Amino acid sequence: MELKVSKVSALKGTIEVPGDKSISHRTLILGAIAEGETRISGFLSSNDCLSTLNCLMSLGVEIERLNSTNLLVKGVGLRGLKEAGKVLDAGNSGTTIRILPGILVGQNFSSVLTGDSSLRRRPMNRIIEPLRLMGADIWATDEKNHAPIAIKGGPLKGILYETSIPSAQVKSCILLAGLLADGKTCLKEKVKSRDHTERLLKFLGASIEVNDNKVCVQGGQKFSGGKIKIPGDFSSASFLMAAALLIKDSEIIIKDVGVNSTRTGFLNVLLEMGADIDVFNERMISGEPWADIWVRTSKLKAGAVAGDVIPKIVDELPILSVVATQAKGTTIVRGARELRVKETDRIKAICSELKKMGANIEEFEDGFAIHGPSSLKSAQCFSFGDHRMAMALTVAGMCAGGVTTIQDSECIDVSFPGFKEVLNSLIKEKVI
Repeated sequence: MELKVSKVSALKGTIEVPGDKSISHRTLILGAIAEGETRISGFLSSNDCLSTLNCLMSLGVEIERLNSTNLLVKGVGLRGLKEAGKVLDAGNSGTTIRILPGILVGQNFSSVLTGDSSLRRRPMNRIIEPLRLMGADIWATDEKNHAPIAIKGGPLKGILYETSIPSAQVKSCILLAGLLADGKTCLKEKVKSRDHTERLLKFLGASIEVNDNKVCVQGGQKFSGGKIKIPGDFSSASFLMAAALLIKDSEIIIKDVGVNSTRTGFLNVLLEMGADIDVFNERMISGEPWADIWVRTSKLKAGAVAGDVIPKIVDELPILSVVATQAKGTTIVRGARELRVKETDRIKAICSELKKMGANIEEFEDGFAIHGPSSLKSAQCFSFGDHRMAMALTVAGMCAGGVTTIQDSECIDVSFPGFKEVLNSLIKEKVI
């Protein structure tokens, strides 16, 4: 599907964004292995989250969809899952295929997980290695450790594991396996990754130790379901924030956004670049910090992104690259090699597509440099089937002259169904 985008004169209004994708996955998984019912509101009914939902239902979990954003999950306990009897399909969801093995390796049956062609190119050894150290019988079906993944469930033992790559998916996988293992399981990170799993476990009554970048769980403990309200996804809000910053005479408020400090690296970078943004009405709901975000058009200066900031901004780097094209000076991103193994090679995609639109950009093996500001022009661009690339290019098209065409834009539904409609609600003229 093609998305055609024209230059926008201004963005005005108050909006909400769909529920947080990372938290939506985790509420389903933890609700499934909890004791009793979990009521979820604000669930993101995107393709990725529905992959997790469908896998869990195939494993015998009863999930009632009350409406598009409200669900009832009837937990089966730690060891109450049932053999699927078919291959579990994670679609395009890296979260699904990297977290679910954590609960499958400790069951008393075998499982096979796969995904689409993009997902089958993403590295899986990062979960296979630690799970094997716990005694799991798990292997990839190709020599490069890509999906499909096969698992023969069995007994596990607790371990202390230090990750080489900050990854909330890996951390969550190991912690969930630790709940099914004998003894204590601890994971230590060099840089703290997203902590939604830890927060949800604590909120649902599980005993979990968090000490800086080290997290531990005791095996065999049970926890109960509960009522969980999911905040708006900060990563989705980032595209609207960027658009409002770059387009003249814009002023928007985004309500009810999750502002977990492990997720808001993009906000911090924008503030350092001179963005006129206020975060207000801060409160805590279901163990997560929420807030409203007020964004106004700003003159931006270039910034530098590297080191410990990268894990907190990795999903927002495509839209940061668009922001950088309009900032004064040279914005440099380094240490972001992980972008090479996302839904697509995002470093290559960012550089190729923004160059088409007139950006002055240099590609590095682990990042890029953008010299700004540049006058963007319309172009025919490709999303490469990557939802974050498609949305970033949409914002670029809103800043460019002429009509920009984005191919394969249907992938946006992976994380932000209704993206086009939300943008159009802020624009007087229909340009998308």
